[in-house]
Amino acid sequence: MKIDSIALYCFIAVSETGSFTKAAQRVCRTQSAVSQQIAKLESMLNKPLLLRGNTFGLTAEGEIFLGYARQIFALQRELMDRFRAPELVGEVRFGLPEDFASVYLAEVLADFARIHPRILLNIECDLTLNLFSRFKKQEFDLVLVKMNSPKDFPNGLEIWSEPLRWVGDPGLIQEGKPVPLVLSPQPCVYRASAIKTLEEGGRAWRLVFSSPSYAGIVAAVKAGMGVGIMPYKMIPNELTPLEVVLPSLDDTHVSLIKHSADNSAINTLEKFVLQKLKQ
Repeated sequence: MKIDSIALYCFIAVSETGSFTKAAQRVCRTQSAVSQQIAKLESMLNKPLLLRGNTFGLTAEGEIFLGYARQIFALQRELMDRFRAPELVGEVRFGLPEDFASVYLAEVLADFARIHPRILLNIECDLTLNLFSRFKKQEFDLVLVKMNSPKDFPNGLEIWSEPLRWVGDPGLIQEGKPVPLVLSPQPCVYRASAIKTLEEGGRAWRLVFSSPSYAGIVAAVKAGMGVGIMPYKMIPNELTPLEVVLPSLDDTHVSLIKHSADNSAINTLEKFVLQKLKQ
């Protein structure tokens, strides 16, 4: 039995996007061609890999196959990189907020390091404004930043925008009493947004817990110490968004910025991160 890399690539794309249409766009093939590749795999294995019907997903065999497919595909790319020209040798200093590293990029950066073993990654987590300040001092080649408005960092490449939401126990919000807040320390974009929103809405507030760690914020809110704010997609299952109890928050914007440089290692990481975050 011989499985080619195109079939693996198509299967991984379908699995990760949950859509034949999106998978076709990712692999630069027609939807029909992607469907044929999946059907070829299922025929070779004599097992259904996808659930087809009202609910799209992977079968139990599909979940197992996906793990192997990712390993095989990553090893193929790593093998090719071992014999490429030296432009993929280098060092990249990458700064990003800790919450994004925890929720989105830990696996992404591990994949990049495995696929491009000759590129040395130096990664640091910090608050956005600290990252940007250090970026201007040439301490980073590439930084991921959160902002209230795209104009905050006009040279940034915006990746996405999404609403910020209050999270926590609605019972903590009582008329006539300050809102108990769980926030990151200054200078934090989310902290500034929360305080500005409450003060413009005429609501008193008090800080009950402060931590630069996403895990710390989640733990404090989960323990009922106070309410926090998070991008909607980053709210963990154990926390509940508050509905209509507090003034609405503005959207948050996420951008990637880098120094102008003809550096293949930096450009390769930038492209890899953008591709993964936009999926």
